[in-house]
Amino acid sequence: MPLTVQSFVVSPFAENTYVLSSQGEAAIIDPGTSSRAERQAVEAYLEAADLRVRHLLLTHGHLDHVFGCYHFAERFSKDADHGGWQLHPADEPLLQHAVVRGEMFGVRVDAPPPPAHALAAGDEIELGDAVLEVRHVPGHSPGSVAFYSESDGLVIGGDVLFQGSIGRTDLWQGNLDVLLDSIRREILTLPDETVVHSGHGPSTTVGAERQSNPFLTA
Repeated sequence: MPLTVQSFVVSPFAENTYVLSSQGEAAIIDPGTSSRAERQAVEAYLEAADLRVRHLLLTHGHLDHVFGCYHFAERFSKDADHGGWQLHPADEPLLQHAVVRGEMFGVRVDAPPPPAHALAAGDEIELGDAVLEVRHVPGHSPGSVAFYSESDGLVIGGDVLFQGSIGRTDLWQGNLDVLLDSIRREILTLPDETVVHSGHGPSTTVGAERQSNPFLTA
């Protein structure tokens, strides 16, 4: 059976939180849920679909993607692979400073727990009968990763590539040249029909962005 992708647009930052599932197993990716109602909506979906949360995954550690880390760790870490959140180690400082960053934006953040497992390029994450390949795509943040399913023709790309745009590079350790190189090396090498599920906004395809994204065609 193919992967099921369910998205939730959450928080004042309109971030996309994802639940991927296959064969009764689920992965929560980038829990930007900043309110109790948003967290309950995710849990209601999991319960209604009778899903067991096997993985807690982060594409990167920016504030708008980690609001719900504490809550979902409390709820699901015990039964999740590695016992908690999985993150590339280069983004650990972002997770560590989430509370302070929240104060700067005037929003409350429950301190995320330390990552339980370090993601690395080439890792394979099993989910039901699907496999997610970890691709390291720095530039928006030093530890940004994408989760690619070749068999399902989709990639969960975080804030690397958007419909008609790319991720910001004016944040901590952001770098435009590095980001563009990452996109060309790790995303544009995928088949044109690959669906890109982004951290904000609608999904797109590799082919559409290759042809019309102004940052990639200039």
